[in-house]
Amino acid sequence: MDWHRLLEICALTDTLILDEDGIYDPAHFNDRLLLGLKGTMSEAELHVLQARLQGGLLNKARRGELRIRLPMGLIYDPKDHVVLDPDQQIQGALRLVFDTFARTGTACATVKAFRTQGLKFPRRPRSGPSQGELLWGELDHSQVLRVLHNPRLAGAFVFGRHKTQRGVEGQTTTRQVKSDQWQVVLRDVHAGYITWDRFEANQQRLLDNAQAQGKDRRKSPPREGPALLQGRVLCGQCGERMTVRYCSLGNQLVPH
Repeated sequence: MDWHRLLEICALTDTLILDEDGIYDPAHFNDRLLLGLKGTMSEAELHVLQARLQGGLLNKARRGELRIRLPMGLIYDPKDHVVLDPDQQIQGALRLVFDTFARTGTACATVKAFRTQGLKFPRRPRSGPSQGELLWGELDHSQVLRVLHNPRLAGAFVFGRHKTQRGVEGQTTTRQVKSDQWQVVLRDVHAGYITWDRFEANQQRLLDNAQAQGKDRRKSPPREGPALLQGRVLCGQCGERMTVRYCSLGNQLVPH
């Protein structure tokens, strides 16, 4: 598209185009036809090169040898093998997240338990002045979800969890792919913090905990408050789930 736009501009401004084979005038039909064919051939060549590179990555991923950025708690050893982080404090923080989620049942409750006890969680910034450094701070909801949703922490190698698409104006967007559409899933290829069965159980629990927003989500976990139909009542106009708000009336919580 950019090439043909360039040819149009050159034709309007009487600009010649030069390559190793000769000089072309985009204002002339034969020269413009030849330039269009060369552009198409170049596009096809780029497509073939990209397909070969992508095929090489996929073949390496199928063998479990593709080096991918690891989540917190895992590192590469000198032989490029994935091992648990030797820092026992980091290992303890990851295991505590999984144990707390198993006990409380929700990601929000896990965050609340960490903050109530004054516990910290490690992170390594990917950019900025502290890039790559080990920092400790309060655990937030997004960190819990990243830990629970990452199959690498269950000792599995997965390729194809995300898909990148290019928009009309050239911008790229990344979206998550459903687990049944992952291109490569190799279980028990390295040490992990939980088993694969426990990882799948966590995914199902997170799905059950999600607020009902679509046809595949029809329930939510029991929550505090005296209301009986919290999360069950649908709006008669838009069809979305209605939430419950409470106010204090004396010593009691009253829904409104």
